[in-house]
Amino acid sequence: MNIAITATEPTLDAKVDPRFGRCPFFLIVDTDTMKFEALENPNLMLGGGAGIQSAQLMAGKSVQFVLTGNCGPNAYQTLSAAGIEVIIGCSGAAEDVVEQFKAGQLNAAGQPNVASKSGISDAQGSVANQPEGGLQQPAMTGRGMGMGRGMGQGGGGGMGRGGGRGMGAAFSQEPAPIPQPPTQNLTKDDELAMLKQQAEAMSRQMQQIQERIKQMEQED
Repeated sequence: MNIAITATEPTLDAKVDPRFGRCPFFLIVDTDTMKFEALENPNLMLGGGAGIQSAQLMAGKSVQFVLTGNCGPNAYQTLSAAGIEVIIGCSGAAEDVVEQFKAGQLNAAGQPNVASKSGISDAQGSVANQPEGGLQQPAMTGRGMGMGRGMGQGGGGGMGRGGGRGMGAAFSQEPAPIPQPPTQNLTKDDELAMLKQQAEAMSRQMQQIQERIKQMEQED
């Protein structure tokens, strides 16, 4: 019988990797002879769908069981459709897990044990669902401003008019808001430094507002 084990290294001495779709290696083991094939996972840094692709890879290897730590719903469904049973919660050395399987100590799971993922950092802590195969983008912060005006007139019949408009602009890679600790706990020098930082931040924000105003006037 051929089984597949998710592993951190291409040997039976390696630890079981808790991730299915993004494990570094699959060990395809013949439980009768203990001969194995170490298969490097080509889906490790895939941008999305690593679980499904890895499940299809296992189907192509004609394995009957997959032994791993965790398995998401998409991978589980694909494996099940291929007639492959999934055993989750495995840990320790791959060789020991094979022996546990042969001794009948491991049972197939009836369902996935992690939620569906996207991106490169998955629930098992892979670098990769930070949600799946891409570099993290720089932090973005945004500021918005809105203006509204209205006026009403009341008379015998009563009438009212109101108008408002809002505009928003987002600016990327802005510094985080400056913390404002209670001034009574600050020394004079600390408070002065904090106020200077706040003044600089306000100055940058005012410059951005002015640039936005100028841009909108040019659009008109």
